[in-house]
Amino acid sequence: MDNHKLDIDDFALTRRDFLQRTGLGFGAYGLGSLLGGEAFGTETNANVALSPMAPKQPHFPGKAKRVIHIFLNGGLSHVDSFDPKPILDKYHGKKLPMDHLKTERPTGGAFRSPYTFKQYGESGIPVSELFEKTAQHVDDMCIIRSMHADVPNHEPSLMLMNTGEARLIRPSMGAWVTYGLGTENQSLPGFVSMCPDGYPIQESQNWQAGFLPSVYQGTYINTRNTDLEKLIEFIKNKYTSLGDQRKQLDLLVELNRRHQKAREGERDLEARIHSYELAYRMQMEASDAFDISREPKYIRDQYGDSVQSRQLLIARRLLERGVRFVQVWHGQGQPWDHHDDLEKGHRNLAKECDQGIAALLTDLKERGMLEDTLVLCCGEFGRTPTVELPKAGSNQGKINGRDHNHYGFTAWLAGGGVKGGHIHGATDEFGFQAVENRVHVHDLHATMLHLLGFDHEKFTYRYAGRDFRLTDVHGNVVHDIIA
Repeated sequence: MDNHKLDIDDFALTRRDFLQRTGLGFGAYGLGSLLGGEAFGTETNANVALSPMAPKQPHFPGKAKRVIHIFLNGGLSHVDSFDPKPILDKYHGKKLPMDHLKTERPTGGAFRSPYTFKQYGESGIPVSELFEKTAQHVDDMCIIRSMHADVPNHEPSLMLMNTGEARLIRPSMGAWVTYGLGTENQSLPGFVSMCPDGYPIQESQNWQAGFLPSVYQGTYINTRNTDLEKLIEFIKNKYTSLGDQRKQLDLLVELNRRHQKAREGERDLEARIHSYELAYRMQMEASDAFDISREPKYIRDQYGDSVQSRQLLIARRLLERGVRFVQVWHGQGQPWDHHDDLEKGHRNLAKECDQGIAALLTDLKERGMLEDTLVLCCGEFGRTPTVELPKAGSNQGKINGRDHNHYGFTAWLAGGGVKGGHIHGATDEFGFQAVENRVHVHDLHATMLHLLGFDHEKFTYRYAGRDFRLTDVHGNVVHDIIA
């Protein structure tokens, strides 16, 4: 009789052989470092440290620990929201007394704002009636009126704002942040991008990982869906219980560990293993995080019942559970891109998000989270102070809208160490271009990273023989907006 003790190596198969012989699907395979401790009944610090998403320390103590990016897709008009230009009333319908800047399409005379502005808060900052609820928080907001980008086209401007590069494949803001800081919840994605009604222009490139390990890519959620199993596909395994999955994964973790040992340094393998680990854990965690019915009714009423309000409430729930970067898109199906019917279009979109944004700021502040949560709200560019002239494909000949404007626009920030009740920079008297304390998108990124504790010039990733960074070879920290 052979008394040799059985060892798993005696039966070791390659991954391909194992899958071919057993017929198990990819949805079950891959439990590595993150669940290594749990697979055997314990979770050690060493196991957690092996995870690419484990919490990490920045270069220096940051004032912000997490970010929510409210992205107003299509280009909010700054002269109709946070940058009033009363002189447009005087010149309405007339040619502006300035050199006409080149726009994407022909524009004509000045176009006054159809909205009224009022001063809010102790700071007395004027805000349009479009955002009268958000304006109640103006003393916590830093409004940058001197933003500028590179070109007046959606595609490159979306990429510039979200990845720091207008043309080439690069990691997104959220990917960089999760690469640098990891996440505080190993059972949820570190970076979530919520966009109702499908992908926006440039699709998943807006939240891509680029050349960073793919584990840092954003997890896309279509928040038009309310049913959890539609909101997050395959969140539940209908055929195998959690207990049986646990037994399968206990075996697979050992097989994967042995397979990986001979392939150290393969980032795609590590990312794939992590994605399946995360999928298993999310069965238990995501149901809670995305289910806003668990919130008290007064909180749900405070946010409102629009899709945008719902996803802003979900965003807060994700942030308080340790998710590092949450991107909330608004204006996907009907973007803020009003080449005509601007008065009606902007008003309708503002009704969808103003209450929710105000509720988010209130909620974060009441929970003590605003001081270390950086809130950014912006579009990819602004809009012209002049009316757009009729042209096929842009408007319907109504002459009551604005063209794209990258020369000057507005972004606002709140919390996370920014100076509240503060206006930084200015556009010219008509609102056409940034002229005072100009802030490029690269400067905005550099400042955000600084607030998170990173020196943007040293926060790099080596790829193809070069050290890359979110700000490329540009960017200056705007110290004037930091409290």
